[in-house]
Amino acid sequence: MRTALVTGGSQGVGKGVVEGLAEAGFRVYFTGRNVEALERTAEAASALGGEALARRVDHGADSEVALLFEEIAAAGALDVLVNNVWGGYERMVENGRFTWLDPFWEQPLWRWDAMMTTGVRAAFVASQLATRLMLPQARGLIVNISFWPAQKHIGNALYGIAKAATDKLTADMSFELRDKGIDAVSLYPGLVRTEKVMQYAEHMDLSNSESPRFQGRVTAALHSNPALARALRGTACVSADLALRLGVEDIDGRRPVPLTLASV
Repeated sequence: MRTALVTGGSQGVGKGVVEGLAEAGFRVYFTGRNVEALERTAEAASALGGEALARRVDHGADSEVALLFEEIAAAGALDVLVNNVWGGYERMVENGRFTWLDPFWEQPLWRWDAMMTTGVRAAFVASQLATRLMLPQARGLIVNISFWPAQKHIGNALYGIAKAATDKLTADMSFELRDKGIDAVSLYPGLVRTEKVMQYAEHMDLSNSESPRFQGRVTAALHSNPALARALRGTACVSADLALRLGVEDIDGRRPVPLTLASV
C-alpha cells in the first residue's frame, strides 16, 4: 500500500487532501492538534477507502515531528509528503480591529513567527525527514501547499513573503534532488469550500469553487504520473490546471476553471 503524510490534515484543505489520498487507496498519516477534529477526519477518510491514521503533532516541536517519522519509517516506505500545516490566519481581529490587511509597518510581529515558523519552517523540517526516508527507494513526491501571494500582493506583505519562501523551498529542494528520483512541487488551490469559507457562503460566488477533496485527488493523480511530476518539479502548479491535464474531476463531477495570476 502506498503511504502518504499530510501535515495539518485535520480540517480545511489538509482534510481534503487526506480524504482524496485515502480515496485513492493510500495509507495516510496526518497531523493536527485538535483531537476531536483528528478523529472526525480519520473516520470520514477511512470510509472512503485506504487507511487514515491520525496523529496529534505540534509542528513547532521538532521532537514530536521526529517521533512521527520514526513511526512511519518503522512501518515501511513513504511515497508522498504534503506540507499543509500553516499559521497566521488566526487572530485576524485584535482589540476589535481587523489587522490582516494592515501595511507591513503595522503588522503584529507574531504573524511573522506564525507564518514563517508554523508554516515555512515546518515544511522544511518535514521535507528533510521525508527525503531521508525517500532517498533509499529513489522515489517520492513532496507537495507544498502554497498560493498566489507568492507572486502577487494579496492580503499583506507577510503573507506574500511566507508563500514566496514556500515556493523557493520547492524550487531549491528540486534542484538538489534533481538526480535522486524525488520530485517536489508547489500546489495552488483555487477557492476551496473549507469549513471557514462555507461560513460566509451566502456572501460569496462559489460557482468556480473546489471541494477540499479535489486537492487530494489531484495529488494522488500526480503521484500516479511520475513523468508529469518530473517535468513539473520545482514549479508552482495550479490544482485546477493539473486536474485538466490529469483527467481529474471534483466530487460533483465538475472540472473547475484554473485561476491565473491575472484573475486572482
